[in-house]
Amino acid sequence: MTGIVPDDERLARAQLTYLAEPGDELLGVLVRANGAVRAVEVIRSGCLMGAQWPPPQTVPAVMTALLRAMGRWRSRLGQVPAPAEITRMLGAGIRLICPGDREWPGQLDDLGDARPHALWLRGTADLRFSCLRSAAIVGSRAATAYGSYMAADLAASVAARGWTVISGGAFGVDASAHRGALSADGVTVAVLACGVDVPYPAAHAELLDAVAHQGVIVSEWPPGRTISRLRFLTRNRVIAALATGTLVVEAGARSGAMSTARHARDLGRPLMAVPGPITSDLSAGCHHIIQNWHGALVTSAGDVIDAISAAIPATG
Repeated sequence: MTGIVPDDERLARAQLTYLAEPGDELLGVLVRANGAVRAVEVIRSGCLMGAQWPPPQTVPAVMTALLRAMGRWRSRLGQVPAPAEITRMLGAGIRLICPGDREWPGQLDDLGDARPHALWLRGTADLRFSCLRSAAIVGSRAATAYGSYMAADLAASVAARGWTVISGGAFGVDASAHRGALSADGVTVAVLACGVDVPYPAAHAELLDAVAHQGVIVSEWPPGRTISRLRFLTRNRVIAALATGTLVVEAGARSGAMSTARHARDLGRPLMAVPGPITSDLSAGCHHIIQNWHGALVTSAGDVIDAISAAIPATG
């Protein structure tokens, strides 16, 4: 396990991905105050005494929450592989990146204490470089023919102009976005709610292999970890944080794509939506984004790139 990050730090961060669900801000506080190596030591010992805590964490209610969290983390100690097994996984086409690595996307820091402790990757593309100019294209799993067409067409056009397409690998809009980018020989990133070695949905095994060949598959969960409903919602914040801007093609008012859009809005990222028929429930979320969240109405790749580029600070 080599790189800018010391081996003991990298190993500790790999272990943390087994010990807690992503987005656990209490674990984020523990790591921020003590470092990953010491955080793992504290969890193994089961003793909070001697650990460093920022002042807000010293209030009794928070300390009570930390004690409960310690129980959760310690209950997973048996799931942590031996260091040799983690090394074996990292030699089988899977790599782990951590804060401080050259490939680590700095924009993930905007998630604060909910930032990933590490990311497991499978694929050929450099994640940090790929995300510098990127658009997340997300939407309904039950996409209409209109939604699937728009997702594929916009993704292909964006990718043909050298922009990376980020999505979640799911049925519907996600799959169409990945396929569109691949058809244009572009780079695409799939952010999964399971291990990077777990093809989910199973019908997308070939698609995900193509993404890995031409782009990169990303997960906060370690290899072998399967999906759960809550993990999709947790995953969505990473899609929004990685992307320079987020485009929703089709989404119901309460769909998972709306949670990605909400994260993009809260992170201050450019937010866009494709309009659809006012009679379609799958366009209700898009219309809400445009009307209530001041998202840009887009109908072409040029609209997408213009909306994102306007928010990128000029350099030079």
